[in-house]
Amino acid sequence: MARRPQTPVDGQLTEHSTGLGHVTELIRHTVPPLHPAGTPFIAGSLAVAAVGYRKGWIRVPALLTAAACAGFFRHPPRVPPTAEGVAVAPADGEVTLVDTHVPPAELDLGDQPLPRVSIFLSVFDAHVQRAPLAGVVDAVVHTPGAFLSADLPEASDANERTTVRLATEHGPVGVVQIAGLVARRIRTDCAVGDQLERGETYGIIRFGSRVDTYFPAGTELTAYSGQRAVAAETVIAHLP
Repeated sequence: MARRPQTPVDGQLTEHSTGLGHVTELIRHTVPPLHPAGTPFIAGSLAVAAVGYRKGWIRVPALLTAAACAGFFRHPPRVPPTAEGVAVAPADGEVTLVDTHVPPAELDLGDQPLPRVSIFLSVFDAHVQRAPLAGVVDAVVHTPGAFLSADLPEASDANERTTVRLATEHGPVGVVQIAGLVARRIRTDCAVGDQLERGETYGIIRFGSRVDTYFPAGTELTAYSGQRAVAAETVIAHLP
């Protein structure tokens, strides 16, 4: 039989409410978990700090680097909305473009402009990418390219990128991970045939980047330029 948690008796606090277990639980709910892609960076920085423990000029920068990497690779839990026909932001960051644009050729979505939302991720944003809608992955294509600043409009077509096309109940939706001036590594953890749920993490871009989402014609875009988007939670479009 499962053991029931202790409860306060006669106004007294239990060991769980005041001890190490309670502190651990508070930390677990306050400090977001890390994406696995960050483990080598954090471990490497901590190793350098350990080796140079007696030399402050080594130890301090190494510890600061480990802390910065922990912040960059954070993977905060999110709760997507349950309303039908809404798409959520695929990334944290600033909405920079809300327009129509011809999608990248590798998405195979035609040569006509489609509704698009672009989100720029600074080095201070969580860099995981999440599915804007539930659907089946039916294409994943990596395209080499330049490394222009990701906030420039031309970065959509010129920069190195990885495109993921989702087959959703509302039609095909394309999500493009775009490398930036500093971001040179795009990691995509989904493959053709995978089922992704709305808000599910499927990749990460390291150190500053951009994510474009292309929707079917007739989609009502609800995001606006300058808006701060929260991945998996901010609604950016209503689909027909």
